[in-house]
Amino acid sequence: MADTEVPTGAPVEIKKYQTYHLKIDPENDDKATEIKLLSFARPHMRAFHCAWFAFFIAFFVWFAIAPLLPEIKITLGLSKEDIWTSNICSVASTILMRFIVGPGCDKFGPKIIFTMVLIYGAIPTACVGLVNSATTLIVLRLFIGVVGCTFVPCQYWTTRMFVKEVAGTANATVGGWGNLGGGVTQLVMGTLLFPLFKRRMSAEMAWRTVCLVPAGMAALTGICIYFIADDAPKGNYKEMKKNGTMPEVSAAASFRTGALNLNSWILFIQYGCCFGVELTMNNAAASYFVDEFGQSTESAAAIASIFGWMNLFARGLGGFVSDKMNDRLGMRGRLYAQFFLLLAEGVMVFVFNRTKSLATAITSMVFFSLFVQACEGSTFGIVPYVNPSATGSISGIVGAGGNTGAVGFGMAFRQLPYKMAFDIMGAAICGSALMSGIIFIKGQGNFFKGGAEPMKAEPQTLTVPDVDKEVAEDLQKE
Repeated sequence: MADTEVPTGAPVEIKKYQTYHLKIDPENDDKATEIKLLSFARPHMRAFHCAWFAFFIAFFVWFAIAPLLPEIKITLGLSKEDIWTSNICSVASTILMRFIVGPGCDKFGPKIIFTMVLIYGAIPTACVGLVNSATTLIVLRLFIGVVGCTFVPCQYWTTRMFVKEVAGTANATVGGWGNLGGGVTQLVMGTLLFPLFKRRMSAEMAWRTVCLVPAGMAALTGICIYFIADDAPKGNYKEMKKNGTMPEVSAAASFRTGALNLNSWILFIQYGCCFGVELTMNNAAASYFVDEFGQSTESAAAIASIFGWMNLFARGLGGFVSDKMNDRLGMRGRLYAQFFLLLAEGVMVFVFNRTKSLATAITSMVFFSLFVQACEGSTFGIVPYVNPSATGSISGIVGAGGNTGAVGFGMAFRQLPYKMAFDIMGAAICGSALMSGIIFIKGQGNFFKGGAEPMKAEPQTLTVPDVDKEVAEDLQKE
């Protein structure tokens, strides 16, 4: 397909690219109106692929230690409560950081946020081998958990590159492929690398050294994306502000705008009941199959990885369904998708919790995971509409809801038997589905009536060459 060019006769704007590989909307900041997965062209698709891969590596770092916990528990003589305290801390530290990096994306752009966090995350991950007690495990996981905030620049980046009509699919795909790191981590760290290291050294030395692999990958990825991608279709934020293409943004004002919107907090709760569930399962699944079904560390990690592997398509499917429902019914369609996916997720938790055999547990977990991740995709199909001027802050608030949900569910699993904790989780999810009925986005309709209202035409700037200023102003008024 031919490159998209700037309309003939239009004043030449100072920007990094004058032509694009994808179809774009010149009236919407040159955002792409299509997605071409096999393309790596700058700026749109390069940012797309950098977003999901960088988040994938962040997820790999974040949960690299999770499949090793049964071995760490034995080596250090830890209790179930110690392990769950470390799980909770690993997701809790991300909450505040997601609030911070959301406005940071609005001000500095997503690329530099990604780079800084990934390089930072490599440091505590490389220090896993120094753990010698419950306290050091908890503190280390608290510091590692910060990398989870990279979800915000991941979603912000694609929202910045693609129009809202396809943002659901774009956001869901990069988020899902990034979340896939949770499943890959279980398999690579627990089933492949740990046994490989254990053949050459003791089990203790194996878990103490194997995390050097994800640490190195994180640092390298952070450096690479800084040099090979762009913040926005028209270039990087620093250059855009310098040449006047983009105004200076106040991070505080952006956060205030997002925080004062009720829809942000409804989606905060709903995202806690899908992404929060996924984080909880990433921490709990391997231990659950060891404790409840007597599996070994290696086999439990392989089974647990299935939950994360569903991200390969499930989250993208949720975003795609949201976009298609939007085509038919406007925002009402997106809210229908959100309601039914959340409800189905809650029901599947109850089903999974009542399985008695390993085979039925795995089967029900597959469908449970499908709806969890599809709902994550549908949630971020709604986010770009809430308030486009504060998308970074709103993404941060909603993203923080996922970690807040993980903390809440983690507390339940820490204090209660598996069966009771899963039932509480299922009830919370079903209750959050009902909140779709109170979301109302100005100009977009709600759950019960209306679709997207026609957008008012923006006044067009008339370019009139070779006439004096007064004549041009008169023509503009006419």
